[in-house]
Amino acid sequence: MKLIISGSEAKARTGSLETSRGTIHTPAFMPVGTQGTVKAMSPRELQEIEAEIILCNTYHLYLRPGSEIIHRLGGLHEFIHWDRPILTDSGGFQVFSLSSLRKIREDGVEFRSHIDGSLHFLGPQKAMEVQGMLGSDIAMAFDECTPYPAEHEYAARSLELTTKWARQCKEYLEAQEDKTRGLTSLFGIVQGGMYKELRKRSLEELAEIGFDGYAVGGLSVGEPKEEMYGIIEYLAPLLPADMPRYLMGIGDLGDMLVAVENGFDMFDCVMPTRNARNGTLFTSAGRISIKRTEFKDDAAPLDQDCDCYTCRNFSRAYLRHLFMAKEILAMRLNTIHNLRFYLNFFRKMREAIAAKTFGQFKAHWGGIFGQDI
Repeated sequence: MKLIISGSEAKARTGSLETSRGTIHTPAFMPVGTQGTVKAMSPRELQEIEAEIILCNTYHLYLRPGSEIIHRLGGLHEFIHWDRPILTDSGGFQVFSLSSLRKIREDGVEFRSHIDGSLHFLGPQKAMEVQGMLGSDIAMAFDECTPYPAEHEYAARSLELTTKWARQCKEYLEAQEDKTRGLTSLFGIVQGGMYKELRKRSLEELAEIGFDGYAVGGLSVGEPKEEMYGIIEYLAPLLPADMPRYLMGIGDLGDMLVAVENGFDMFDCVMPTRNARNGTLFTSAGRISIKRTEFKDDAAPLDQDCDCYTCRNFSRAYLRHLFMAKEILAMRLNTIHNLRFYLNFFRKMREAIAAKTFGQFKAHWGGIFGQDI
């Protein structure tokens, strides 16, 4: 895996990430396919809207249908019929979210399945084993996601576990390299809560181990925006300049603009797909709720500036009708649009950085979406 920077404006940068399954143009947004599917979308539709990479989740696929089954059936790409890159989250965040069902140990996390209550264990070696069976192109090191708020002592202890587990992930991958199936790159995850000195320490320890890319986790977990932005602005210039920088779980357009302005390259979030299923759509004029009565007899397309299948073929009135009638097609058409909007947004952002007009781009979209960014 190689990151090639082709343009920049101040700290913002654009380029490409070369993988064995294709090129990822950065800054990049990864649609989330938690259980091996981006909800309401087929792989062909994802290709049609020009998704270059998707994210799938180790925790969920390990529990159902099972990583061994996926491995026997040819790996995750074959299983879901997707021939472009896949990044797999290690499962650390999902285990973190199961606070009432898990117990953190020195060697990993014991937890009960949210599906049937069965007892399982996930640690650095298991996380790497599962991701190897899945055959992901980018694997994430197993980490402990620090909650918010967290006392300094807890955040420091969490950081220690994350570093220890990251080292074990790297060692396991190197020892088992010939046994993994298509696993090519490993990213470390910087933790440390809202404490800048802990974040710096985490990054330094991970850099000493050595990874193919560096992610920042433990943000957008309940902290105020100003605290999140403070960590983004502090950490970005400390991350290795010649490697991909991944801000995990951040999908708000304003937040991503701030992160790109500071030099981050990769993002993922369920925001466009979840909002689509709830009837909230992103357009060049801002967010709209398709449920509103004003759209009942509106013959206009959802977004005149969007080239997606939804906007080319259907009126706002029809989209509202489908949603109010609880038709499955509503979720599909809404999701096609929201994801296409996000991917177009990132394409235009890359073009703006290359043209050195990112400042105007950021100001324009901040005004449309009503955020002081």
